[in-house]
Amino acid sequence: MKLFIQLLGVILLVSLSGCMSTQRETAVPVEARKSVKIMGITNARYYTDQIDEIVQEQARALVREANHKGVKKGGIIHKTYGLTISGGADNGAFGAGLLAGWTKHGDRPQFKLVTGISTGAFIAPFAFLGPKYDDKLTEIYTTLDKSKIYRERFFPVAAIAQDALNDTDPLYATLAAYLDEGVLNEIAAEYQKGRLLVVQTTDLDSGRAVIWNIGAIAARGQPEALELTRKILIASAAVPASFPPVMFDVEVNGIKHQELHVDGGAASQSFLAPAKLNINQAVGVAGYRHEGFGVYVIRNGRLHSEWEEVDKKTLTIAQRAVHVFTDHSGITDLYKMYMIAKSGGSEFNLAYIPDDFHAGHAEDFDPVYMNTLFDYAYAKAIKGYPWRHAPPGFDKNYD
Repeated sequence: MKLFIQLLGVILLVSLSGCMSTQRETAVPVEARKSVKIMGITNARYYTDQIDEIVQEQARALVREANHKGVKKGGIIHKTYGLTISGGADNGAFGAGLLAGWTKHGDRPQFKLVTGISTGAFIAPFAFLGPKYDDKLTEIYTTLDKSKIYRERFFPVAAIAQDALNDTDPLYATLAAYLDEGVLNEIAAEYQKGRLLVVQTTDLDSGRAVIWNIGAIAARGQPEALELTRKILIASAAVPASFPPVMFDVEVNGIKHQELHVDGGAASQSFLAPAKLNINQAVGVAGYRHEGFGVYVIRNGRLHSEWEEVDKKTLTIAQRAVHVFTDHSGITDLYKMYMIAKSGGSEFNLAYIPDDFHAGHAEDFDPVYMNTLFDYAYAKAIKGYPWRHAPPGFDKNYD
């Protein structure tokens, strides 16, 4: 009888998987991926190997910046700063607390460039718009719990017949409460001043990272821009298998296609610029001189995997292996960004969760853990955050 019930369950699940729609329009052909338009915007996003196009976008930003600041052709643009914010799920409370404390300390710069992935993508728009949004960041990362992020699906059906184990409707509602038309209009205004806000997702079809030019999307002023921006941020945090991928309707030469995007962390945990990009190249293209560039990296995590006793079971072993891989991938990203910064003559500054932070972590998006981490980072930053100036191995003074 027990075997019969199990077989009946399998048959039911297979039947359900055939009934439930997983259809999509044709994916973008590999040879056309660089010709994609979304909402008719040619500079809405780039693959990281589109070096010439990215340089041109940076050069246009420099021209807008020079015009805004009244700098004539061939003149000097004063030193600017970039901020990159990594993924890290509920460890995003670290980045939020650091930014708020940094403001109180009084020396937080305005950032010319802000990039984000996953939880870093949620922080990025508010970090980009500056200290007046610290209250929103504080509220988000001190009141969040898992009920505001995801809703669990029925496991047997979700595992076989659906696209993820959880749905992210609660996350969309949370994001929509904070990222509204007013915020998008402010991002558009800053884009016109030459500032750039960039979020990364991973295109599953091509297997490549995509960087989204949020300011360019906002500046178009189209009614669909807000919805697209929210979808991009949700996609940047869409952990494969756990959260559903996000489908984007795109066009290539007038023909409609669909792309399937997931967590930007599938490609990298944080990013500054493509490795092949000379960050000074755009200055020459734009025809200005530049005093220099300072890079700040907030890693919402530690510099190593935390110890954990692992049960000898398939799922727990797989989950642990993914966590370890993600942690090591994030450290590799630090080396890459350090070399990009140094090759361009830029300052490098790194913050991360050090080993002297201790707090219980009962579950994902545990409010007690997040509040403790936020307060820890805030207390460090309000005194003047002790930024590191190289990743481990290049700087031996690490915890």
